[in-house]
Amino acid sequence: MSEFSDFGEEEASIGYLGEYEGERNTRDERHGKGRATFAKGDVYDGMYEHGKRHGQGLYRFKNGARYEGEYKQNKKHGQGKFIYPDGSQYEGNWADDLRHGYGVYTYVNGDTYEGEWLGNHKHGQGVYTYKMTGTKYIGTYVNGKREGAGEVIHINHKYQGLMKADNPEGPGKYMFEIGCEQRGKYILVEKQQGGETEEDEPVTIIVPTWKAGDISAISRGVPFEDETLKEGEEDKDGEDKENKDGEQQTETVSEEKSLTTVLTEVIEPAEAKTPEKASEEPQEVTEEKADPEEEHVDEAAAEGAEEEEEGD
Repeated sequence: MSEFSDFGEEEASIGYLGEYEGERNTRDERHGKGRATFAKGDVYDGMYEHGKRHGQGLYRFKNGARYEGEYKQNKKHGQGKFIYPDGSQYEGNWADDLRHGYGVYTYVNGDTYEGEWLGNHKHGQGVYTYKMTGTKYIGTYVNGKREGAGEVIHINHKYQGLMKADNPEGPGKYMFEIGCEQRGKYILVEKQQGGETEEDEPVTIIVPTWKAGDISAISRGVPFEDETLKEGEEDKDGEDKENKDGEQQTETVSEEKSLTTVLTEVIEPAEAKTPEKASEEPQEVTEEKADPEEEHVDEAAAEGAEEEEEGD
């Protein structure tokens, strides 16, 4: 996503202010209920205060986008709903023209994020739901990325663990409907990508890799941090055990697999995708990095923004 400006022609000091029908105050400012049609075709129908959009209003962009909700001093502020030209939409709280507070964003592919926002980014507690698979991520976001404790719920299993910079990292566990769980941790592994031809130079990427632990019956009510070996204990005790038992060391190394491999072999193939990245790739690579998330206003919406900026 990106910021969506909402300034009128008064602030831009452009000569022609468009057509206006409505109430004015003694200083001949737009004040009260009115309707403005701007030079490029945008239309605002709502409340004004001292020449600025203020209060409840509906702004229709020429490109098909529209915002209906509260304004404060020409900026979206309070409760409102914005529908973008591609059909995606945000409904919730705004502050100073940005998504801020609690709101729901529905992506063009049907995915949804419901939770807290800060300055146009997902920030705080939230739930991201993938329409195609039904998978959900429940946890904390920081500046649009998953961070801290979280839970990824699939159809027949779920993962509980820690997230860092939008990727799983550190201790966690997989819990399966059949009544068992696998504890372990994610470690970051550098891998080379590309370099198959002379022109294609290899690139080093960081891949979260699952280091599997024991499989046991599900232990209810015990935090995953307590069920995973403590870092210090694992390093110390693990060395002793592995030195005494070469087979155990070999088994541990062989269990260091990528998340995709683990899910492919242990879980149904349909679920063999990295949490959130799976369904979010088509949307958030084109939207979040073009950022609709975060998250996005596309080029058409940006054009609408210019018109709104030029518009009062």
